[in-house]
Amino acid sequence: MPLVAPSLLASDFLHLGDACKLVNESEADWFHLDVMDGRFVPNISYGIPVIEHIRSVARKPCDVHLMIEEPEKLTPAFKKAGADMLIVHLETCRNLHSNIQQIRSLGMKPAVAINPHTPVELLKDILFDLHHVLIMTVNPGFGGQSFIPHSLEKVRELRKMITKTGKEILIEVDGGITLENAASLVEAGADILVAGSSIFQAKDPAQVIHLLKNS
Repeated sequence: MPLVAPSLLASDFLHLGDACKLVNESEADWFHLDVMDGRFVPNISYGIPVIEHIRSVARKPCDVHLMIEEPEKLTPAFKKAGADMLIVHLETCRNLHSNIQQIRSLGMKPAVAINPHTPVELLKDILFDLHHVLIMTVNPGFGGQSFIPHSLEKVRELRKMITKTGKEILIEVDGGITLENAASLVEAGADILVAGSSIFQAKDPAQVIHLLKNS
């Protein structure tokens, strides 16, 4: 049974408290929080003050996804804001191992994200140090995009790599995740489903979360 992490980027920000209440009271496992800087991705989302407010009411772990340049400069601030898990992008880190060590030293679980064009093979030398890997199944920056079908093969390849390590490293997928493709992703080896629009734009978001959990 996969973990489900609703992405609050797709929620109604005029009613953010209601979105947090939904995640708390549903079968969801994590809060997924997307931070964008307008440099690495062509969009700006929310930052540390919003995460602090979410963390103050969240009863489940906060999985913070940094789509930002030079994440090491703000890593301590995100820890202080309440991040339980911190995801940095392979594409933005000049010294990725150092970034991972920094995250772990601050008491957070480290994760690395890769964009659709980035081969999973590039994770080989860092995989042992990670709690999870996030495979972006759309180009990062905007919600509501369509799932990239080749992502299924990337999940399968990564699952094989992880199996060889003998470690329990989770695979997270984010982008265009729906009730139609969730089961295929879980079958391919995904452990965590991040879903935004398919949850928060649904008539019954809690039911969608329930169905994703049972994919």
